[in-house]
Amino acid sequence: MPKLVAILNVIAWSGFWAFGFLALTADPANGRQMTIAAVLAALGAAAGIWAYFHLVRTSERTGYAKSRNRADRSHLEKEYNEETA
Repeated sequence: MPKLVAILNVIAWSGFWAFGFLALTADPANGRQMTIAAVLAALGAAAGIWAYFHLVRTSERTGYAKSRNRADRSHLEKEYNEETA
């Protein structure tokens, strides 16, 4: 499944760049072409972001990538209680 999501990620980002370029370089007089290209670029970006975050979550869960650093905030409650006392 992660390989399928990785392929989707590459295709989605390729679509984003290709249709984004078409949207930016389209003739301003042809608004329909520009709008369709912009919508397809936005869909490619959304699918690419979703696939990227899915791959990151999967790689952290399987141990391929180390988990994000999370601060130990237990000392904050102790410091707060000492200040209010």
